[in-house]
Parts: sequence; structure tokens; C-alpha cells
Amino acid sequence: MSWPASRLTRWAGGNRRRSRSPLTGNQREGPAAVTHRPSAQPPGRPLRIAMVVPPWLSVPPPGYGGLEQVVHGLVDTLVGRGHTVTLFGAGRHHGTAADFVSTVPELQYDRLGESLPELAHLARVNHLVTPADFDIIHDHTTIGPLVAGRRAVPTVATVHGNPVGEYGTVLSDTDHGVGLVAISHAQRRANPGLPWVGTVHNAMDAGDVPRKHAPGRGPVLWLARFSPDKGPELAIRACRAAGLPLTLAGKCNEPAERRYLAEVVEPMLDDDVAVVLNADREATLRLLVDARCLIMPIRWEEPFGMVMVEAMATGTPVVALRRGAVPELVVEGRTGLIRDRAEELPAALREAARLDPAACVAHVAENFSTERMAAGYEEVYRRFAAGTAEPALRPAPAAVR
Repeated sequence: MSWPASRLTRWAGGNRRRSRSPLTGNQREGPAAVTHRPSAQPPGRPLRIAMVVPPWLSVPPPGYGGLEQVVHGLVDTLVGRGHTVTLFGAGRHHGTAADFVSTVPELQYDRLGESLPELAHLARVNHLVTPADFDIIHDHTTIGPLVAGRRAVPTVATVHGNPVGEYGTVLSDTDHGVGLVAISHAQRRANPGLPWVGTVHNAMDAGDVPRKHAPGRGPVLWLARFSPDKGPELAIRACRAAGLPLTLAGKCNEPAERRYLAEVVEPMLDDDVAVVLNADREATLRLLVDARCLIMPIRWEEPFGMVMVEAMATGTPVVALRRGAVPELVVEGRTGLIRDRAEELPAALREAARLDPAACVAHVAENFSTERMAAGYEEVYRRFAAGTAEPALRPAPAAVR
């Protein structure tokens, strides 16, 4: 089955914009072979990009959503840089600069975790996306790399999770014609044998983010999903040892999250700990602005940790354990304090108030802007479509002092 280009254009709306001088990107890390046939595009030509998200995600999100915000920022920035972007998702268009194609009338959030909704969504995308309309596909779904080999258009897929265990097994079966993009060097090191073609840090548009101008004197803030990996009980212990109040603000929708909150976290609560569940974006940013610092007592190899970037964008420093991508995002002694053991966290929490909010804001503006992210993906798109190898490793921004 194939869909005519005229039908796709009608669905997409046809309001396409182009630029005269797209910028170049800033990819890092590791040579990788690319097996796609070379593209006929001349260098610098605006690209026609199919951006694919899971059928249960709304872009932008109605509330607080990390991946959704990242994709929203990427899409709008790519359009602003002159590219044609068509977003393939579910439900209705909620206000990105991209054209929008819905493969199913309603968001499939109630079926999150099932395989068939995502497979059906991707099958429809495969029918709709043709070389006549698109130069590159950028896939953000979990199982997209498994079915992308049937596409006639080159596909890169961003890996948003930890590429080990069952997810690593799925990714190891990625078709040779698909390139994977890491969101941190730490994520990539966790499974170096995958067909990586680039590393691009997540980013945010911080233009409308409220900022503090002096160190915060409010409570310490823990902001994550309620999961043992995120260490909320470690946050409680560290704040009590430091004599500081704590706010636990987290996602708590899934059965495992509710069970962990009820069985592990709630028995530890007292007057020194406040709990905020499922706050929207505006409320979350206000919590970050008011906080003394963000605490990240993580027990896993965090592949990125967007909340750290969001905290620093408001001027709030980060106190974290040295796991995963933390050292790539946080500049020790300038935008946060990184420690090796949980026992070291109380002293770091007390010390965090001396860090300059302006340094945190400047660090995000320089290293985690949507312009920088879009430039990085532009380079990946062009290299992959042309069949050229990735340039050698360059240091992550946070490593530069």
C-alpha cells in the first residue's frame, strides 16, 4: 500500500519554510560506519524532515513532559533554521511550527506499554513517508529502529533510554540502514557496540523560563518519577542530615510508582518533607526557582537528566551523585556539586547556597540551547544521508572550563 504525495501534502498543511544559509552542527564522539546510499542533495540545502514520536505523546505536552519538550524545541528550531519539518504523531496538532500528520485520531496514552499501538503507528508512517517528500526520518520511538529498515528514506533514531538490558537487546537488532543517536557520551559508553552515528545533548528553549538573581533559600527540591532509581529516600536522609527542608515533586501515575510512594516513601515522611504530585510545567518551574538546590541522588546510569538542565536554567544549582551523564551536564563547583557517595550529600547541600545563579543560567545558554541541539542534528542528518563517517571525539561542553 502506498499513499500519494498529494494526500500527504494536504494532511500536512503545506506551510513549508526554507532558509538560505543553514548552519553546521557540532557532533562529537567516535567513528561509525554508515551504510546508506549517498544522498543527491547538495550541501547546505534545506532538508525535508519527518519527525516521528510515539502515539501516546503530545508535542508540546499539556503539562510537564521532558521528551515532549525536547522534541518541541527541536522541531520549532529546525523550522526556524529553514527546514521543512513534518511531525508524525497521534491525536490533534497542539501548536508546533511543524506540519502535522496524525496516524490515529486520539492519543494512545491509555495503551502506553503495549506494542501494537506503536507498531501500527510506525506501519502507517512507513506508508506515508516517501523519498519524493522527505530527505531524512528522525525517529523518537522505542521500536522504530526495528522497522525502519523497510523505509526508502534514511532514518536516524534518538535513543532516549538506557541502552542496556532488554532495551539494549532491542537496539542490538537495529537494521544496518538505521543510525542511532545518543543523548550523552555516558549513554553511548553503556553500549558502545550499537550502530551509533552521533551524540547530541538534549536542550531547551530557556527564553520564557523564570530565573533567580540570588541563591535560593527555599527547600531542597527532588524532582523525578517515584522510583528506586531516582533515590527519593536518599534525598530525605540527606536533607535530614543537613538540617534542611525538602520538597519531593514527582511523576506518580504508573502502578509501580504509586506502590513505591506508598510503601517506601510515605513511611519516611514528616513535617520537614512536602510532597507535590504531577505538577504542570508552570508549577514545576516555580518549584525550581524557589529551591535552594536540586538534589539528584540517582542509583542508575542516568542517560541524560533533563531536569538538571531545567534547574540550572532557572539559576538553581544541582547536587548529584556521579552517575551516568551527570558530569557532562553539571560543572563541578560552578553550576553544582558532584559527589561519589550518598554520605557526602548533606555537606554538599549546605554548600550549594554559595553557587552563583548567573553561572548556572549562562552554562545552559551556552551549552544546552535548542540552536545548538538543532545544529548537531543537522550535521547528523547530512552526514548520515550522505553516507559519511562521524568525526572524532571532541570533549563535551561541561568539560570545558
